[in-house]
Parts: sequence; C-alpha cells; structure tokens
Amino acid sequence: MKILPSLLVTTLAFGLPSLAAAQAQPGPDTLVVGLSADASTFEPGEIRSMDNSNIARLIYTALTRIDAEGNIVPRLATDWTMSDDGTRIEFTIPEGYVCEDGEPLTAEDVAYSWNRAADLENAFAGNTPGFVYTSMAFAGAEVVDDLTVAILSERDTGMGLGFSSQVFIHCKDSFEAMSLDEIARAPVSSGEYRLVEWNIGSGLTLEKWQGEGNFENIVFRVIPEASTRIAELLAGNVDIITNVLPDQSDLINASGVAEVQVVQGLRRMYIGFNQSEIFDGVAGEAVRNEDVRRALQYAVDVPAICSQLLNFECERATGLVNPPNGNPNIEPYPYDPETAERLLDEAGYPRGEDGVRFEITLQSPRGRYLNDANVALAVGAFLTDVGVKTEVELLEWSSVYVPLIREHDAGPLFLLGSGGALWSVLYDMAVMATVESGPNYTDWSDPRWFDRWADIAAAETPEEERAVIDEMLQVFYDYGPWLHMYYQPDFYGVSKRIEWTARRDEHVDLWDVTLAN
Repeated sequence: MKILPSLLVTTLAFGLPSLAAAQAQPGPDTLVVGLSADASTFEPGEIRSMDNSNIARLIYTALTRIDAEGNIVPRLATDWTMSDDGTRIEFTIPEGYVCEDGEPLTAEDVAYSWNRAADLENAFAGNTPGFVYTSMAFAGAEVVDDLTVAILSERDTGMGLGFSSQVFIHCKDSFEAMSLDEIARAPVSSGEYRLVEWNIGSGLTLEKWQGEGNFENIVFRVIPEASTRIAELLAGNVDIITNVLPDQSDLINASGVAEVQVVQGLRRMYIGFNQSEIFDGVAGEAVRNEDVRRALQYAVDVPAICSQLLNFECERATGLVNPPNGNPNIEPYPYDPETAERLLDEAGYPRGEDGVRFEITLQSPRGRYLNDANVALAVGAFLTDVGVKTEVELLEWSSVYVPLIREHDAGPLFLLGSGGALWSVLYDMAVMATVESGPNYTDWSDPRWFDRWADIAAAETPEEERAVIDEMLQVFYDYGPWLHMYYQPDFYGVSKRIEWTARRDEHVDLWDVTLAN
C-alpha cells in the first residue's frame, strides 16, 4: 500500500484548545448540537444539504418519514392509499393540526407546499424540485377534501411514497404574505419546533411548541474546526458533535464524559468529472473523454485513503448504489497506477518532457465531510503521480462551494458526497434520473444510462427490472461521471449526559433524545 504524502498526514495533528474557553453548559431543558457548517436557508424549495435538512426537519413537518431501519412510516399523514397504477397516492392528515401562525394545517396547505416547490416561476433549485420531483416524475398535488390530499406522478417510479418524507410542508397563509427572503431567514413552523434566533455563521436556537421532543430548546452551534468541537464536547458545552476526526476517538472515549458512535454511513463520496462546456482547454476535453475517466479510476488508492486519513478499512465503491443493493458482479477498481498510465497514453494524453500530461483543478469543501480537505489533497497527489498535475482548491462550504455546486460550476474535478438510502435501489440511482436532474452536477448525458429508465418503467417483473438496473450500473462503473471513492463512515461525539443513537443515513433525529438516567 502506498504511504500518503507526509504533508497530508501531518495536517491531522493538532492541539485541542483550552477547555477554559468553554461556554456555559446546557441546562436540563436544552440540547446542544455542534455542527461543522451552518444552514444556508429555510426556504423549503432551496434546501439541498443534509446539515440544513436536519434542522429544517424539526421546523417543518412532512407526510411521512423514514425510520432508522429504512421503513416508510407516518409523520403528518395518518395513513395513505395508492392507485393500482402507482401514479396517485392519497394521504389522510389529522384534524386539529395547526401551524405556528395559529392557522389549521389542512390538505390545502399540503397541496400548496408540493405545488409551490414545482412552480417554475419560483425557480427553486433545492433538493425537492431538483431531485425529488424529477426522480418521482411529480405531476402535481390536489385537494380531495380538507383532510385528504392526492400526490400525482406522471408514471409509476416506485419512489413516490418514500419521497413524501422529503417534501417539507408549510403554511399557505403565512408563506403567501412573506417575501422569499423572509421565508429563508424567519420561517413559520409547521413542525415540532420553531426558530427563535439565528446568528448566521454562529448558530441558531429552536423552541418546542407542539408535538414530539423531550427538550424545550435545541441549540445548533456552528463550530467549523474539528478540534474546537471536540473541546466543547469534553467541556460539557455541547451534547452531540458531527464529523469527529477518527484519530481523536480514543481521546473522547477515554474522557469519561463522552463517547464516539461510529456507523457505516450511506453517503457516497466521489470525485465528480464535470463535463460542462464551461470547462475548455485540455482539462475540459479530458474529463469529457470516457477513456480518461476510466484510466483515472486506477490512479487513486482509495483503501489507503480510508485507512490512513479516515481511520477505517473500506471497500472501494463501485458506483452510486449502497451495498447490498448494487450490482453483485462488479468488483471495485484496484489501485494500479501502471494501468492508469497505459490507458492515459492510449487515450492520447502522453507525458510531456516535464512529465505532465495535462493540468487540472480539483475543488473541495473544507470541513463539510469527514476529513474532506486531506482526502482531496490525497486524490490530487495520486493524480499528479500519474502525470495529471492537479491543483487542489479548498473552499468554504455554505457561501462558496454550495453556489458552485448548485449552478453545476464546480470543477473540472470536484469532491462531493451524495446521501443514500436503504429503502430503494432506485433512490440511490435517482440522482441521475434525467440529464436535467438537479444532482447531476457532472452534466453527464450518456444515453446508455439515461435511455434505460424507460426500460425500468416498462419492466413487467421484479426480475426484468433488476436485470436492467444491473446493466445500468455496469455502464456507470465503466463509463460514468464519478471517480468512485467510498461510503463515508460517520463519527459522532455524544455526551454521556444524554441517551441518543446515531443513524446510518445522517438524519440527526432529536425528538427521542433524553437525559441519561
């Protein structure tokens, strides 16, 4: 196994800040969560990151939710029925449910919420219009009666019911009276908690006003530096922290005041090849060449990155579907720089006199994912080793990187993680449901993939559908737009003051958290 460059390993060493710098410890009615990145918006149609969604999920309700085992269970809706052709789901909602503004929440509010996100005049670019609606072929929502709403799809994709957990319900009267900026910064709650304070870049406070939840207040503190998050956890100032550096687990576990929970997450980490025409020159040409993309798969030692930078042993991903739902006949690409060099030569990109084939830029967030900056630097070093001289740009997540991703302008290479699921193989594939899908940040348009969605819809048996899926996954492996990395493990620091269990899907559910003992 190749040892990663020393400059990458040494960046992991740090000293913990003095615990004397601690803030006041939370009281029995307050739960404090330390995040690495702030929310960007509470406009439901613009929310696109899991950190943002974890907070918004407390403020807004949804028709259903996905439990920790991947089952679709009721949330606002008490039950539902689906038409025989799978294109219409009618949800029943309870009587007496109200919004923060005091107005009853009815089927009209639910239909309004779903249709508003799809309204092209709003030009929303978040997860709901960009991923959910394209994936489930959303065709509209209509009121059946005050307590019944129908969600319609153009065709049966098999994903409509699961996606009903991801569309946030909001309150029509209040939203129609507010500007988009007011909604983004001061949302009217339909969920269990309401926003009472938001110091952007620093943190925010939620207050319980109805329904589930064992704490009157939930405080989210934005603590970008991993070392500072750990110090605040050990000082007793936060109860849960995300993105713990793996090599600090022993320190936390030995503290007596907190422990690390490690789960095999569902987030698919990858290096995207942005094939947009905005990238010209040799680098832009190269990422649009499927032979180059395949060659670079052999250039990166992913298991070494996992063991040395993430402190866990991983099997390299083979595509965009979480095990065990992937194609069982595909083996991960091995680390084989000689093959990478040969294939680059054959693709028409030989080394020059200076040893460089071409130069390229790899963009990455700093602090959004587990040790992401060092992972990006390692990938850049591996690519440089095979003659692709790589400049790594480390960017702030919410204000710099998210806009680049949203506009599909990150690249030509970019590091990103895409949240996954266990409840449906099609959910994981749906980030590439159409060329125009919001999460198709690579602008990939290969008909060998996109034309096959019609074959999935036409399949008459589960066996026929699975055969098409496996053929599509083979195409993605061979010619796709991702340099396959790993499924991210998630490391949470948890105070012994509370009882809480981490989930695999990065949903930081806080309704059932209790004080220990």
